[in-house]
Amino acid sequence: MAKRWFDVVISAIAILLFSWLFVLVGISAALSTQSSGLFSQQRIGRYGKPFTIYKFRTMHAKTARINAVSLFLRRSKLDEIPQLFNVIKGDMSLVGPRPDIPGYYDKLVGEAAKLLELRPGITSMASVRFKNEEALLARQPDPLRYNDEVIFPEKVRMNLEYYENQSFLLDLKILLKTIFQK
Repeated sequence: MAKRWFDVVISAIAILLFSWLFVLVGISAALSTQSSGLFSQQRIGRYGKPFTIYKFRTMHAKTARINAVSLFLRRSKLDEIPQLFNVIKGDMSLVGPRPDIPGYYDKLVGEAAKLLELRPGITSMASVRFKNEEALLARQPDPLRYNDEVIFPEKVRMNLEYYENQSFLLDLKILLKTIFQK
């Protein structure tokens, strides 16, 4: 319960303090993608329940291209700040396994299925480690296979480690690593 209160309070403060950034990034996303600027997608949440995740759109609405503005939003992770509303809503936490599209976390079995007990997070040690996942996948001859056989199993391992060692201090450590990662 303390984790949930922490998530809500920090998210609300961040939304209030950085509302100007939401507006700036939202306008930039809308102009660079010729869209509303918002993106939503079904992801798998706690207990395997689907939910709608929110991001700022980074792909052009008609051509699916990513321009310089969108690339900056992705690399800086500014495209993900609308997820603070997912935290307020209760779909997500600040720290926890990143929510994935259907076909991954909802298919976990055995020990790995414990991850479905956790509320998905905006950040995790796995997301810190794989902060350049898109670039890593782009270098692979078969990106989907590499994700399924190398990256996803490593994320599951790291998230199980988080599951077994959850604490307020660990969450703070992960948040700080996320904020100050290079």
